[in-house]
Amino acid sequence: MPWMREVTCQLHEWRAARARWKADMERYKTEQRAARASGKEVRDPGPPPTGFALLPWLLMGMGAFSNILQGRTQQPWIGAIGLLAFNSLYIYVTFRAFVKETREARSTRVALVLMGLITCTLAIVYGGTWLYFFPLLGLATGAIMRGAWLGRIGFALTVLAAVVSAYRAGWDAVNVAYGTFLSTMVTAAILSLSEAVRELRAAREELARRAVEKERLRFSRDLHDLLGHTLSVIVVKSEAARRLATRDLDAALVQVTDIESVGRQALTEIREAVTGYREGSLATELDRARSALSAAGVEPVVRQSGPPLVPQTEALLGWVVREAVTNVVRHSGATHCEITVDGTPDRVRLTVTDDGTGSSAASSPGPSAATGIGGTGLKGLTERLATAGGSLEAGPGARTGFQVRAELPVEATDLTEVPA
Repeated sequence: MPWMREVTCQLHEWRAARARWKADMERYKTEQRAARASGKEVRDPGPPPTGFALLPWLLMGMGAFSNILQGRTQQPWIGAIGLLAFNSLYIYVTFRAFVKETREARSTRVALVLMGLITCTLAIVYGGTWLYFFPLLGLATGAIMRGAWLGRIGFALTVLAAVVSAYRAGWDAVNVAYGTFLSTMVTAAILSLSEAVRELRAAREELARRAVEKERLRFSRDLHDLLGHTLSVIVVKSEAARRLATRDLDAALVQVTDIESVGRQALTEIREAVTGYREGSLATELDRARSALSAAGVEPVVRQSGPPLVPQTEALLGWVVREAVTNVVRHSGATHCEITVDGTPDRVRLTVTDDGTGSSAASSPGPSAATGIGGTGLKGLTERLATAGGSLEAGPGARTGFQVRAELPVEATDLTEVPA
């Protein structure tokens, strides 16, 4: 029978809502315990709202229920069916009001319209305490409606309540209409504010999580760029010092002095990287590139021309020089490396070319790049330059060897932001 199916659906809806409420409460308690255990400040926004918060308002219908029991209602079976239908629809609507998908579902809007029809019918037929179903209808409407249509629907519902109440109760219609308008707008305002607070809290937590991830990425990227290059230079110079120690002690001591200098500079840069205030210098990186390439037995050729650069652009190009030279020293097996910096008043171009046959291409960010380089190496630099309005290309040279080519605006900005 249809009414049996309706009752069964209501029971299923009630059980599902109760299960969601229990799950939300358990998650809320778990979060609070975890916060206290970790020593964090516990912000208590209260348990998540559910339809149970709106159930006590059904007591406004106790007057109508009392009239049915005391036989003061004509054709009480019609009143009892109407009361049961209204209460069932009210529970159905309010328990679906706290999840956006169910709140905006067509079945919920249909149930709200049916509540309106039942309310008007009972109020017109019986009047008296049955008129107080209008404020309950307003409460359910406020729980469901959001946005620009809320004011119009709230006003229309208030006018409807006033007209029906004036027909049945005269001047008492003012109280019913006022109660209907108040319950509609206040419920909508409170629930909208509660949702906004919780969304803001979730957004704040998400922003905090992303900030932590961004800082980890920055530190990981900087650590790779710093230590990868520095340790490569130290290894190369250590090998050179070992080879020279038996035949040219003075030259070996020069290499050892360079190792000490590189190590001290690396310590300074790591401290700056930790605090997030490190800026690079293109001139410094070019000098280091000459030293590292010479120690590795690679002939360096450095050419620089063009307009002066802002510190941000110099820092980015310095990173490219550092990474490209590190790859030449580690992988290329080259005997000659040429570094060229030139540009126009608007754009600056850096090219690092070697004549090697090694595996520098493994760090290329292009289609032929090997996998597994993650967010470091030339791929990380590609992201940095793209953020600053530039580009980075790496691949085989025009004749032999490997070439890294970077291009940037002269006034590149936004050094630290890298897309997630």
